Amino acid sequence: MAASGAKKKQQQQRAAAAGGAGHRRRKVRDAEEKSWQKAGLKLNEEISSDSDTESPTFGGKRKKDNEAEEEIEETAQEKKLRLAKLYLEQLRQQEEEKAEEAALEKDLVAGRLKEDVLEQKGKLQRLIAKDLQPPDTAAIRVLRGHQLPITCLVISPDDKCIFSAAKDCSIIKWDVESGKKLHVIPGGKKGTEAQHIGHTAHILSMAISSDGKYLATGDRNKLIMIWEAVTCKHLYKFTGHRDAVTGLSFQKGTHQLYSASHDRSVKVWNVAENAYVETLFGHQDAITGLDSLSRECCVTSGGRDGTVRVWKIPEESQLVFYGHQGSIDCIQLINEEHMVSGADDGSVALWGLSKKKPLTTVRQAHGNHGTQGLEQPYWISSVATLLNSDIVATGASRCSHSASVRLWKCGEGFRRLEPLFDIPLIGFVNSLKFSNAGDFLVVGIGQEHRLGRWWRIREAKNSICIVPLQRSAAGRAQPADGS
Repeated sequence: MAASGAKKKQQQQRAAAAGGAGHRRRKVRDAEEKSWQKAGLKLNEEISSDSDTESPTFGGKRKKDNEAEEEIEETAQEKKLRLAKLYLEQLRQQEEEKAEEAALEKDLVAGRLKEDVLEQKGKLQRLIAKDLQPPDTAAIRVLRGHQLPITCLVISPDDKCIFSAAKDCSIIKWDVESGKKLHVIPGGKKGTEAQHIGHTAHILSMAISSDGKYLATGDRNKLIMIWEAVTCKHLYKFTGHRDAVTGLSFQKGTHQLYSASHDRSVKVWNVAENAYVETLFGHQDAITGLDSLSRECCVTSGGRDGTVRVWKIPEESQLVFYGHQGSIDCIQLINEEHMVSGADDGSVALWGLSKKKPLTTVRQAHGNHGTQGLEQPYWISSVATLLNSDIVATGASRCSHSASVRLWKCGEGFRRLEPLFDIPLIGFVNSLKFSNAGDFLVVGIGQEHRLGRWWRIREAKNSICIVPLQRSAAGRAQPADGS
């Protein structure tokens, strides 16, 4: 019994000693965890204490080892605290940088949203007309390549290339900077449609998507052809119109294409999916022009039916506008709420989509010709607008060195058209396009009108003219929004 009691007592002493050592380790670990929690970090298992259970037999030696170990751990603790503070400081700086970037991005997004809202409402306007200077005629560059009158042209979204088409059925891609031909798609002869990749009839209309991916061309043979704009590779053709295709336009920001024809219809196509969507009817005469922006709608000029129409595609409805006395031959949107049109009675009209009559009309916009008492106004054969600005250009037929291209300033509220200056050229101005940045104007000149051969100006040269647009120093420093 005595031996059993002694053995039991020794076991209790060993248990007490082990318990004391474990209690001391827990206290050290708790202290470490509190230090790391103050630094905002959790204790890593790799730096946890791994000392063995202290034996009562070597108490003195263990005590010295523990003191040295505590001293080492304390030094490491200081290092870890310093690194933790440094890490936290880096995190703080990163958060501040992220906050600054987020604020900047928010401002940029807010600015873009504001511009988009203003654009959608037709209230975004760059007021640059007052700073525009008449061009130096010696600085006008002339590009020759088509054999017959130029009928239509477009400028790539980056303003680096021009695409032109003519009655010779050819398409030419030009480099703006050098004036050189980058690619030529030759026209084919009538009857070779099955073998020829390209047009075999007069090309009358052209459009390029806002991302510069697709080029669309329409001809007198009722065909619409789709090309890859970068390589000029033929992709496919759309059939369905029953007469000449006279107007083409891509909805801005999409690959939805609108087409207008002498068959009095407007058709909608999905170019990316090579698909026909729908047909809209309403005009009572051949449609002569078409344009669109970012809304899902387009505007058309109805020739001798005397109407301008706004087509709301989702609703399959249309608004009808009256104002010209002659055949309305061309139309362009200034912004989402305003447009300009020209007619063969020599008039130019500014329209607001909320009113069925023109906001203002200029009669004999390019003057008259003929003997006294039998004067006739010069036809307005083309119009162009610098998007979301107060600048409009009109073109007419001239047989002498008087103005055939005239630039205008849109007055406040688009209720006035004030002439700015003339650009002397000879021939039919069949197409006009402003560069997207507003740095130059491209003019397509022909000896004949794009839609017919009523008369011919022999002195004219079938060519493309690049007219530089100069602005005053104050105008160049002005913000893009015109504020």
